[in-house]
Amino acid sequence: MLAFERRAKKEGFTVIIGIDEAGRGPLAGPVVAAAVHLKTFSFKNRIDDSKKLTPQQRARAFDEIMGKACFGVGVIGESVVDSINVSAAANRAVDTAVGRLAWRLRQQGLDLQKTILLLDGRLKSSLPYSAKEIIGGDGRSLSIAAASIIAKVVRDKLMVVYDRLYPQYGFSRHKGYGTAGHFDRIAKFGLSPIHRRTFCRR
Repeated sequence: MLAFERRAKKEGFTVIIGIDEAGRGPLAGPVVAAAVHLKTFSFKNRIDDSKKLTPQQRARAFDEIMGKACFGVGVIGESVVDSINVSAAANRAVDTAVGRLAWRLRQQGLDLQKTILLLDGRLKSSLPYSAKEIIGGDGRSLSIAAASIIAKVVRDKLMVVYDRLYPQYGFSRHKGYGTAGHFDRIAKFGLSPIHRRTFCRR
């Protein structure tokens, strides 16, 4: 899980940022990206692709990452997803997350001239940093795996908040994904303000 980080260090990069997103496929809610700079590569909890972890494992890993990383999060809402498509929205979330992390790192006195972005899959950033796209990166890079956990946990927490606003849809259970129960609720109640219209066409 550290091969890409070690290679980046050998190539002279001093700031390594892992990036991943959550929420590309749901029918409702935002797409969330996280950018993570790990202060250490030593973790007690399992840091892996968030989809491979149980909610309890993610929660424990999230708490440990909070104490061992600096991070930024980008949240792009459903209306933007509908207007520019989910891939473009995910990339916009990436730029927001990286921008927020970069500000925090500068506040800590880090020089970002030798920064590399390790991006999961085909995520892209328009910011002026070196970048490497890694297919399956959330299972191959510790930095990206940490970002996947942060993005997933943050998005799930947002969907729990939305569940309180729109309790008839069960967002806290399915997190906006297209489960049979979710489709039943849409059929009964119609679309909520946080549903992605382009994802719910029949």
